[in-house]
Amino acid sequence: MESSLRNHLRAREETTDRSHGSAGFWIASATLFLLLAQSGAPSPLYPVYQQELHLASAATTAIFSIYICGLLLSLLTVGSLSDYVGRRPVILASALLSVVSLLVFAGAGSLSVLLVARALQGVAVGAGMGAIGAAMIDLEPVHGARLAAVLNGALPPAGLAVGALASGFLVQDAPAPTVTVYVVFGVLLAVMAVMVVFISERGPRGVATPSLFIPRLAVPRETRRIFGAVVGCMVSSWALAGLYLGMAPTIMVGVLGVSSHVVAGAAVATVTGSGALTGIVGRHRDARTTMLVGAAALIIGPVLSVIALSQHSVWGFFASAPVAGVGFGAAFQGGLRLLLAKAPANGRAGLLSTVYLVSYIALGVPAMIAGWLVPLLGLGAVVDGYATFVIVVAVLALALQWALPRIGRSERVADAAERSE
Repeated sequence: MESSLRNHLRAREETTDRSHGSAGFWIASATLFLLLAQSGAPSPLYPVYQQELHLASAATTAIFSIYICGLLLSLLTVGSLSDYVGRRPVILASALLSVVSLLVFAGAGSLSVLLVARALQGVAVGAGMGAIGAAMIDLEPVHGARLAAVLNGALPPAGLAVGALASGFLVQDAPAPTVTVYVVFGVLLAVMAVMVVFISERGPRGVATPSLFIPRLAVPRETRRIFGAVVGCMVSSWALAGLYLGMAPTIMVGVLGVSSHVVAGAAVATVTGSGALTGIVGRHRDARTTMLVGAAALIIGPVLSVIALSQHSVWGFFASAPVAGVGFGAAFQGGLRLLLAKAPANGRAGLLSTVYLVSYIALGVPAMIAGWLVPLLGLGAVVDGYATFVIVVAVLALALQWALPRIGRSERVADAAERSE
């Protein structure tokens, strides 16, 4: 009788733990989604800031650049911190710092304040992405094979899509658009910060030392070969995202003659949203095949976009966006799934931070260079050059796959292990 009671209590504890873990997984997922959504909110507001604060195009490039710099610095220094101090405190700090940055945005009345707000936002996003992604893997529901890996790839573009689109609608129709957008996202993130307090800790921890904060790339030995094979796809996919996130509002006005903030937000959302949907729909497809299809779409999509822009066709531009989005989603998420299939538990946050570091360098650096070149070369020439860069990197990424033709085996082995449990 006593033994039966102990077994019953143990079973109840395990069920409760799984239930709490499942709830924590979805809290972490929602937090990652909101974190990326609020980071995309300022993009449709750049033309508004230019008009109201009399900013030059170089100023908006600076606002975008300082966000990328803050994000990269954060990823390099504290990206793997949650592998040592736990996921919850890092996620909570990231969410709260994001709320602070949104409050600064809401009160911004000058370029200097906008730069401070965007820098804080970059630091917050960089600190949180790796920790949240690792928490999702730690807390993945039973029978949720690959769900954490899929959502780690799908939620960032989905968040960027919703953030840009929601911001576009609020800027277009809401009162005090440069305030309302940030208040809405700030309230939502504050609610998520409260919920983060209740997620459980399951990841293993190392020993934190001062050397942890020295900038470095964290790629566990088990994943280095795979990382080298998929990095080209990640670079080309996020470079394409930078083309739309960094330049879509300017392209809509300067090339296509469309001044609607909603339409500009929709252009970004079409690419990032179709990218997110691609990852979810292709969840059960072979990861390497998915990645190769994505790399091919990263060649076709930009070509179609350049043709549409040369014809000043709004509909053609929007028709090319889903093709580009498929490339963005499939190339990035296929590579990410291959990496996470081999990632050790005590190196997940560091690896994810390195993935995001590479991704955001690919997103930010070409977009910054493009912004600086527009006054010198003209918008049309810069967009053509940017698209060419994406295409060249995608071609190189495809060529790289010939060197490692069996890379997809790691995921198939992981899937077989999951099904046998």
